[in-house]
Amino acid sequence: MSVTTSVDIRPIAGALGAELTGVRLSPDLPDEEVARIRAAILAHKLVVVRGQDHLDDRAHAGFVRRLGPLTTAHPTITGGREEAAILPVDSERGNRANSWHTDVTFVDRPPAFTTLRALVLPPFGGDTVFANTAAAYAALPEGLKTLVDGLWAEHSNDYDYATAHATTGPEGRTEEYQQEFTATIYKTHHPVVRVHPETGERALVLGHFITKFLGYNGVDSRTLFDLLQSHVTRLENTVRWRWAPGDIALWDNRATQHYAVADYGDLPRTMHRVTVAGDVPVSVDGKRSVAVEGNADAYAGAS
Repeated sequence: MSVTTSVDIRPIAGALGAELTGVRLSPDLPDEEVARIRAAILAHKLVVVRGQDHLDDRAHAGFVRRLGPLTTAHPTITGGREEAAILPVDSERGNRANSWHTDVTFVDRPPAFTTLRALVLPPFGGDTVFANTAAAYAALPEGLKTLVDGLWAEHSNDYDYATAHATTGPEGRTEEYQQEFTATIYKTHHPVVRVHPETGERALVLGHFITKFLGYNGVDSRTLFDLLQSHVTRLENTVRWRWAPGDIALWDNRATQHYAVADYGDLPRTMHRVTVAGDVPVSVDGKRSVAVEGNADAYAGAS
């Protein structure tokens, strides 16, 4: 018997992204609608649902829990709300993710899915750009695929924040945020190409948490990083989302990068984030990522 659902899916760009309509997100959404949303995230890498102003932190976390076990808010940042899984992403705390990254790759089990709910938005600016890292890998020349299939990189939260980010938050808050972010150092070795555990696609694992490629010196690592990262962020691999109050975005953190555009000065911008626990990435030849510093076991799954 076929399953009927009211969820409608409309692609918004060629490489990734879809807008979902006809759904009111909640913890008690029917199983078939949750399954359709989850399938849409896997297929489109990013989905956005507008008009979800009815969600509070508890309902937001409760719905996301239907997609999989939640992580704690963050392995390095304090300030979780009523639900331990809620992380406020607040520009006034210096929390501006205006550099290309995949969430929390400095631990051995980065989140599977990330969700972000818009609460306070500036009157202009503050868009988020997303990139499809599976499409980026698929489009690489064969010679580069051969190179990256066996390449590994070290990821750490101890990176040069001032250099990596073109702009900063309110005076003093960026430095305060960075001190909190690096109070405990994490380092993990990940394959540069991971095999997606659900779709089987190969996706690039890059972004600003990379400190070096294993077996390469600093100069060669930077040159190689710039080359590979430029393939991820080609405009053809991206979509730019202009937020409205009540929007919630849900994306596959295993096959995307994102960049929050900090073009709104000192105006406030507040989002609440909830993430679904992920698995240890596996390379093309079946090797698993290895944590080499720090212990993020508690982050792997909170519920």
